[in-house]
Amino acid sequence: MKEFSIKALAQIIKAKFDTRYSMLDARISRHTSDERQATGDDFFTGVSTDSRTVKACDCFFALAGENFDGHNYMADAFAKGAVCAVVNKNRVTDAAQRGIVLEVDDTLKALGDFAGEYHRQAGYKVVAITGSAGKTTTRQIAYHVLSQYYGVYQSPKNFNNNIGLPLTLLGADPEDKIVIAELGTNHPGEIAYLTRVAQPDIAVITNVHPAHLEGLGDIQTVAQEKLSISEGLQPDGILIINADLVNRLNCQLPVTNYRVLTFGTSDDCDYKISNIKYESFSSSFTMDKTQVELPLPGPGNVENAAAAWAVCSRFGLTIENFSQAVKTLKTVSMRMEVIQIGTLTVINDCYNANPASMKNALEVLKNLCVEKKCRSVFICGDMAELGQQSETLHAELGAAIVKAGVQVLLTVGKLSKITAEAAEKAADYDIQIKCFDDTISTCNNLQQLIKDYDIILVKGSRIAKLELIIEKFKTHDFVTGFVTLKDEKKR
Repeated sequence: MKEFSIKALAQIIKAKFDTRYSMLDARISRHTSDERQATGDDFFTGVSTDSRTVKACDCFFALAGENFDGHNYMADAFAKGAVCAVVNKNRVTDAAQRGIVLEVDDTLKALGDFAGEYHRQAGYKVVAITGSAGKTTTRQIAYHVLSQYYGVYQSPKNFNNNIGLPLTLLGADPEDKIVIAELGTNHPGEIAYLTRVAQPDIAVITNVHPAHLEGLGDIQTVAQEKLSISEGLQPDGILIINADLVNRLNCQLPVTNYRVLTFGTSDDCDYKISNIKYESFSSSFTMDKTQVELPLPGPGNVENAAAAWAVCSRFGLTIENFSQAVKTLKTVSMRMEVIQIGTLTVINDCYNANPASMKNALEVLKNLCVEKKCRSVFICGDMAELGQQSETLHAELGAAIVKAGVQVLLTVGKLSKITAEAAEKAADYDIQIKCFDDTISTCNNLQQLIKDYDIILVKGSRIAKLELIIEKFKTHDFVTGFVTLKDEKKR
């Protein structure tokens, strides 16, 4: 971020200076130049909410949550070079003697207020992306293409909540022209708050599926929550939505002064996808009379690419620019990431899961196994936050597994046992099923269940910690139990 005045920050967040230890006029000479000291003000050049990542000249926001309290680490932040700290009222300690302290009613709200004002002053364009699935991949595709033409900053990892979004807005460098952010939710009202902070020029809804039902209740509520991203749009902004949101869910769009554009396979879409083809680890499709070769598999990624193209087109890029740029796109870690381990092909899609993303991943597995004529293995973890529909949706997944022709099903967790039972009941062919209570017990039994040339899909919600299974596959002891591709060629 560009340097920012502590005085200006105090005005934005309506902060009170703690007079017991430090005044605004107090000089911190090791962090400020003589010229700045003469102005009677101090500056900071970065923001941190984690004392472990604080750098010199940072402003430290002391956030308090269920499992942490940043106020307890104020001394650490100042020791690492923070010049000021934003704290909740009545939480100032002796650590404040080491820097300037700004007291507010709510440090989390102050962080959001500052991020919104910083965005207004910095003048960059904001693209905000939400959806039940595909947020990160859509963001990565748009970033990969746009960054070849503009200065672009994107959300680090999945910074998509009321802490991560402000940090994304504050992370942009002065030369950046575009910021691409994700907006996530698991309860009503969260997107509305985040979009008011982000004030996007372009908002994207990738899709709406049963996800986070524990907090959102039903799919209609999910749809309305996603649509609330429009509440923060700039007056001349653009809302880009999956046409399925209108056609399948019959959602009514608010009548305002922003423009709505759609993407999908329908003839009336503004960005129509056609001639879709799937290869082993890639896809191709036609948009605007141009063939796009996407180095990502599956129908979900085709839609993600279409949404990304819609974004890129609003910044003056041509479809030729887009199709050329996506050829060098790399897969996102833990999201349909294909890993070759000896003769094994592992599809690492274990970042998160909901019913729709499970079915998309199963389709990729099915197509790959048919093409390669290999055995299909699905290591299936629980799907979290599905509320009262959880058991029903886990049972429906069992039928989808059979439809995909999975030959070996290994389930991890209590809810996935329901999936296993449903798959066993639905199968009209010989399917091998094993159920495990947790990831560790699954890892301990992998060697005897996996065979050479298997194609293995690993997918579940974060609570399942299925990344441990990916690490198990990569270990020397596991790999040496299988023929390597190199050894096979020598035979």
